[in-house]
Amino acid sequence: MYNHIKEIVADSEKTGKPISELIIEQECQMSGLPREKVWNKMKYNLETMRDAVKKGRSGNGVFSSTGLTGGEAVKIKKYIEKGHTLSGDTIMTAVQNAVATNEVNAAMGVICATPTAGSSGTLPGVLFLLEKRLNLTEEQMIHFLFTAGGFGMVIANNAEIAGATGGCQAEVGSASAMGAAAAVEAAGGTAEQSAQALSIAMSNLLGLVCDPIAGLVEVPCVKRNAIGAGNALIAADMALAGCTSVIPADECIDAMKKVGHQMPASLRETGIGGLAGTPTGQAIKTKIFGEDA
Repeated sequence: MYNHIKEIVADSEKTGKPISELIIEQECQMSGLPREKVWNKMKYNLETMRDAVKKGRSGNGVFSSTGLTGGEAVKIKKYIEKGHTLSGDTIMTAVQNAVATNEVNAAMGVICATPTAGSSGTLPGVLFLLEKRLNLTEEQMIHFLFTAGGFGMVIANNAEIAGATGGCQAEVGSASAMGAAAAVEAAGGTAEQSAQALSIAMSNLLGLVCDPIAGLVEVPCVKRNAIGAGNALIAADMALAGCTSVIPADECIDAMKKVGHQMPASLRETGIGGLAGTPTGQAIKTKIFGEDA
C-alpha cells in the first residue's frame, strides 16, 4: 500500500503508468476483487455524484429542512447564463456543481462522501467542469476519481479528513488537494505535477477551521466547497504551468495534521467558535434547537 505521495510519484515515473492505474492495481490487490468490480464500484460513485449535481441545480433547487441553505446552485446557474461572471464561467460552473452537491447533502439527499459529506461538493465541482472543458469520457472521469482517491487515502492515513479532528482544512482542504491532483492528470500532466498541485491546494487552505453554525453541515460548509473547487482548479493550472510548491506534498500533509491538532476544540466541528460563535450564529442555533441546546 502506498504510504506517501512520493512513493506514488516514483512508481509512476518508474513504470510509466498514470497514478490512476497504480491506484486501481493497488485496490485490486488489497480488496482481492477483480478489476471489473473495482471499476464498477467507482463508476457507481461517479453516477451518484452526477445525480446529486443534477438534482441540486434543477428546477428551483433543493432546500434543507432548517431553511439555512438551498436554491443557490440555481441562482448561480442563472447568473452564469447572463454571461457577465467576474471570475469566468469556468470557475463559476465548478462552483455551481459544488454548491449543488452540498445543498443536496444538507437536504438529506444522496451524495458521495469525497472524502466526507461536508466536503462532498469539491470533487464533483471540479470533475463535471472538466468533463465539458476537456471533453472527458466516462472512462477518463473514473480515472480522475481513482487518482483523487489514491491521494486522499494517503492524506487520511497520514493526517485526517474529519473536521472534528483537523478542522475544515482536513475536509475541504483535503478534497481540494485531491481534486487539484486529479485535474492535473486529466489534463495530461505528470505525476510530479499532480503532487505539486496537491501541495499548492493544501497549502492555500491550511488552517481553515470547522465552525458549522448550530453544528449542522450547512453554513459555512456549502460555500466552502465552492472555494475548494476554485482553489483546486487554480492549483492545478499553476502546477501545469510549471509552478512548484517549496514544501513537498508529504510535508504539507504532515503540517496539516499538526495544525489540526493545535486547533482548539471550539474550532473543530463543535459549533462553538468561529462563525458558529457569533451572535447571529448562536441565535440561529437557539431558533433551531431551543434555549437549552
